[in-house]
Amino acid sequence: MNKVQICKLVAAIAMASAASYSVAADSIKIALAGPVTGSVAQYGEMQFVGAKMAIEQINKAGGVNGALLEGVVYDDACDPKQAVAVANKVVNDEIKFVVGHLCSSSTQPASDIYEDEGIIMVTPASTSPEITSRGYKLVFRTIGLDSLQGPTAGNYIADVVKPKTIAIIHDKQQYGEGIATAVKQTVESKGMKVAVFEGINAGDKDFSSIISKLKQANVDFVYYGGYHPELGLILRQSAEKGLKARFMGPEGVGNKDLSAIAGPASEGLLVTLPKAFDLDPKNQALVAAFKAKKEDPSGPFVFPSYAAVQVIADGIKLASGTDTTKVASALRANSFDTPTGSLSFDAKGDLKDFSFVVYNWHQDASKTEAPLK
Repeated sequence: MNKVQICKLVAAIAMASAASYSVAADSIKIALAGPVTGSVAQYGEMQFVGAKMAIEQINKAGGVNGALLEGVVYDDACDPKQAVAVANKVVNDEIKFVVGHLCSSSTQPASDIYEDEGIIMVTPASTSPEITSRGYKLVFRTIGLDSLQGPTAGNYIADVVKPKTIAIIHDKQQYGEGIATAVKQTVESKGMKVAVFEGINAGDKDFSSIISKLKQANVDFVYYGGYHPELGLILRQSAEKGLKARFMGPEGVGNKDLSAIAGPASEGLLVTLPKAFDLDPKNQALVAAFKAKKEDPSGPFVFPSYAAVQVIADGIKLASGTDTTKVASALRANSFDTPTGSLSFDAKGDLKDFSFVVYNWHQDASKTEAPLK
């Protein structure tokens, strides 16, 4: 190889390096924050699956304003302290957009940091009203609130189930106690008396004490606010101890691992969940794309996570850049056509329209819409 050839080779390498750097420099990073580890990592997987698919499809269509999206996963383990550490890492990594977090108790402290640091956060899973009640400008969500989900459950209990004696228990956490309180307020407004309203400890394995209390009170219906690991054990142990009561829970229990834990005792559980977006005819091409990658599109947080990435991307396009103040203004001023429907945000960053559906859960982890009468 002569000197001329060497010079050309060096120039080609330099150009290739510059092109590679240009692509990296022009990418728009989105932090995907949620539980990779911990007891509710299954829900984090739903979030990551949905968000990554949106990033992939947006990039295939040309990206955003000529730039490609890049998802960066951060594990908060659904732990508030770890979520704060994640938020600070996102700040240090100079990322301007976040899809997450998942658990309300993690989302709230993390959102404090994002708001202070000028970072837009769109949670596809956290339903506590407190997250968006503080007047923040950069906090949004693509799922409904417990103040909607609670009444949906409470009205169904009072108007359709009509139990003789109801108990409401929760896991003492922001999400679980919040949704349980909303259900309590709803059934009481309908004239029902709650015989037992009590908290258990997240992570406990033996629920003999609370089950004995429910039996003593002759409870025939139990609403549980919290996540599937505890409810799965409560269902199984209730069946073993002869408690003949029907159970109901929020979207935090709608997970195939609930059936793995509770077995036959999970049959007939009532669950409030977002609409089954994977069954919407307009989403069948997207469902096929998930299935082609051997991914399950049916989880409650998959499509809201996809929508979270999409509204961020559309907001950047409308703002003609990544200035988060301008993007936030664009999000509030427009509506967005997504696989979860036409989304528009109110002044607090909440969806103007969202509905939860009551489902019958089955022991094979499938679900069917519950009858309205």
